[in-house]
Amino acid sequence: MELFRKIAVFFYDALQTLLLIAAVFLVLYIFIIQVHEVSGLSMYPTFNNRDYLLSYLLPVRFDDLKKGDIVEFKSPVEQDKLYIKRIMALPGDRVKVQDGSVYLNGTKLDESAYLQSDVLTYGGASFQDRLEQVVPQGTVVVMGDNRPNSSDSRAWGFLDKSKLVGKSVARIWPFSFIQNPFK
Repeated sequence: MELFRKIAVFFYDALQTLLLIAAVFLVLYIFIIQVHEVSGLSMYPTFNNRDYLLSYLLPVRFDDLKKGDIVEFKSPVEQDKLYIKRIMALPGDRVKVQDGSVYLNGTKLDESAYLQSDVLTYGGASFQDRLEQVVPQGTVVVMGDNRPNSSDSRAWGFLDKSKLVGKSVARIWPFSFIQNPFK
């Protein structure tokens, strides 16, 4: 009978430990950090199709984002999809696309850290060439790093901050490419 009691106590303790681990994981996943898969090549060469990213949720919830941050968000055109893009402008900024470049508050952006020198940025339906716009409160401007092949703010306009899901902090898959591309 003593052996049975010891086995029961062991399984009871193991079950408690597993439930505690599951609860901690669930809280972390819901409120702090998630894994998202890149679908498509709109962020190439920064990310490839089917890369997995670790996303930190708190900067979005506490409005702690800055220009250059890479974020995941609910697509404004396909409600069931998540998009990943780079924040180019925040509320109150003046943004313009002109001569193949992005201008922020009257200054041409230096995008050499993530764009190759031959990549040109052209306007679209919402951000026409040479038309400067002020980013409204509660919105941001986002663009993909693969500008010729990216559905972004140039096509569908300002992104409402309520659609933001998380800020990418690291690529975790494939293993051979584990790195922090957000220097």
